[in-house]
Amino acid sequence: MDNLLPKLSVSHPWWVLAVAIAFEVAGTTAMRLSEGFSRWLPSLLIFVFYAFSFALNTLIIGRLGLSVVYAVWSGVGTVATALIGVFYFREPATALKMASITLIVVGVFGLHAATRSNS
Repeated sequence: MDNLLPKLSVSHPWWVLAVAIAFEVAGTTAMRLSEGFSRWLPSLLIFVFYAFSFALNTLIIGRLGLSVVYAVWSGVGTVATALIGVFYFREPATALKMASITLIVVGVFGLHAATRSNS
């Protein structure tokens, strides 16, 4: 798999990370839709989506660094999942929840900026 990494340009690891985040968010959403593993398709999709997400993270972690990949993956995934909860599942959008989401977004942008300045 290391043979794939030299073919990636500077911008590609971030696109791979974005796809990994999308799979992680899909897996987490499938958790909610599985209704405690009582629905077979969303239950199966949890594992499929997370497997793809972890595989993609493994491909790029050497390029972007463990701390950046995990922080961005979990931070953006958390924000996206929280927004799906609010807009799709109609969970309450409290001021504290929105302020916390904003802080996560600021942190992710800070990590991205720090990575770009080190390149």
